[in-house]
Amino acid sequence: MALEIFLKNEHCEWIDVVAPTAEDLKFIHERYSINHLLLEDTIDPNHLPKFEKVDEVYFYLMRENTELERTNLSTISDVSTKLGVFIFDKTIISIHRMKNRSVHETKVEAQKKLEVIRKEDIALILALKVLKSYDDEARNLMAILDRLEDEIFLKNTSNKNQIRRLYRLKRKAGLNTRILNISADWVEKFKLLNLVDSEVVDFKDKYKDVTADFDHLNAQVTNLISMFIALSDQKANQVMKLLAIFSVYFLPITFIAGVYGMNFEIMPELHLKHGYYYVLCLMAIIEIVIFIYMRKKKW
Repeated sequence: MALEIFLKNEHCEWIDVVAPTAEDLKFIHERYSINHLLLEDTIDPNHLPKFEKVDEVYFYLMRENTELERTNLSTISDVSTKLGVFIFDKTIISIHRMKNRSVHETKVEAQKKLEVIRKEDIALILALKVLKSYDDEARNLMAILDRLEDEIFLKNTSNKNQIRRLYRLKRKAGLNTRILNISADWVEKFKLLNLVDSEVVDFKDKYKDVTADFDHLNAQVTNLISMFIALSDQKANQVMKLLAIFSVYFLPITFIAGVYGMNFEIMPELHLKHGYYYVLCLMAIIEIVIFIYMRKKKW
């Protein structure tokens, strides 16, 4: 069993479980009398964040942002990983499917104040680390967005790869925003723990800040995609405008060439000694008139 006692003092005992099997969950259920349905929620990869209280057990199901770069970005499990936290008596149990950065960092901090730390303190540090993972991701995505904006507007480069990167950015920001919005329930329920009011308020403020960052990021990405499409349309319009200008210049002389390209036997102009030069002069005059007209109209 991947079960390890991270910390034990007179105030609490912290047990961490990594990638539990069905047998592991059965052992925990029998040993600590935790509802088996709650334990099963910890191994469902796509389960949404939530809070439940069964008997005297508080269950916080959090989702931490993952640094893994997934090819597909279709579900919340593609950008996050679960962390289940059970709190009861003097015990706190954390369960996760893979190695978790928040758990590792919390373990390091908790061991520095081994004698005085309580289960509520461990839960709060874990939750703050989870929110920090989204804070880091928001800064990372914003940096990518700034680079894309510079490429599009300052360096004036445009390619298919940019719209793909913008799409991935939009998907990531959208999925993370969805997770944070659903996380409001378990964040609010931290007031049930034996924590100082100021700690709870600071924790909620941190949650609001991270959520606001992703809301801003979503708006910025949407705006940049709209501007990218508008810029692409503008470039296409410039190409069409250039083609239209060429058409205006060549249409009249193409008409003249077409007339004299007809193989009629009786065409008096064909017998003029300098007819060829007359027609060329006529074409040149038409082009000059068109040019002067377009300059006057500022086209």
